[in-house]
Amino acid sequence: MPDRTVLVTGGAGFIGSHTCKALAQAGYTPVCYDNLFRGHASAVKWGPLEIGDILDPLRIAEVLSRYRPMVVIHFAALAYVGESVEGPASYYRTNVIGSHTLLEVMRAHAIGSIVFSSSCATYGVPKSLPISESQPQQPINPYGMTKLIGEKLLIDYAHAYGLRSIGLRYFNAAGSDPDGEIGENHDPETHLIPLVLQAAMGTRPDVTIFGTDHGTPDGTCIRDYVHVSDLAQAHVLALKLLEQGHRQEFFNIGNGGGISVAEIVAASRQVTGRPIEVRNGPRRAGDPAVLVADATKARTMLAWSPKHAEITTMIDHTWNWMLRQNQR
Repeated sequence: MPDRTVLVTGGAGFIGSHTCKALAQAGYTPVCYDNLFRGHASAVKWGPLEIGDILDPLRIAEVLSRYRPMVVIHFAALAYVGESVEGPASYYRTNVIGSHTLLEVMRAHAIGSIVFSSSCATYGVPKSLPISESQPQQPINPYGMTKLIGEKLLIDYAHAYGLRSIGLRYFNAAGSDPDGEIGENHDPETHLIPLVLQAAMGTRPDVTIFGTDHGTPDGTCIRDYVHVSDLAQAHVLALKLLEQGHRQEFFNIGNGGGISVAEIVAASRQVTGRPIEVRNGPRRAGDPAVLVADATKARTMLAWSPKHAEITTMIDHTWNWMLRQNQR
């Protein structure tokens, strides 16, 4: 196998599949390892698909032995905040035990580099804005806690075993592949933009805004949206930093600007030219009013900068993808 092979766990998912495309474009061979629980085999287009579970050490070992990847990019995880509150057991099993299982098999096979999919959920309610990497990490839900434990595993494995790692703390991933080859396709769907666009398409009657009395200019929550293709590029740059011998680092990946829920709805009406019915609902417990990234460190150390920063671009790419899928 070529020495630029990369194992991508969860590579059939939303961010994983876009990262596989970015890897292929950068000259790497992505090998997707996915159990297809929430991923899609149809999204695996740029390298082989190996079906397997992150909790199965024998299957992981088999795949690592076959491909001998230079590095692992680890996406495989459960990632719904509400679901994690209702059923934390599966989140600790998949996200924590799964990550530990992967690291142990990597260690047995002398694979010493990993890029880890983390989350801004590790910060909890921010102490100040924008959120920098130096802020305290105090998760307020099991999902965020499992991602924080994943980061702690990387730190401890670095000290004890010399593991080299980069963790990327995403803010709100949005958009779809600009070329229309892959896109956002969750089941169940919980991301705001596709939910709003489903209301525009008529596949759902309306979209609910949770809280209109937050301390923001229009009363709705403000979030930092980053295009999934820009997010994918951050993983390629993180991999290259590891190739240069970097030991360990954590980065926020976000645009550094906030968009409110009401502004997303307005922009979606503009892009689609369709009416979108809105229902006002109560605030969700533990939902911070504003989450915005300070991504200075990623811009400086990774030389990362978003190419699709406009929210209308993210909505347009998602809308085009959804229209294409609806025609099939």
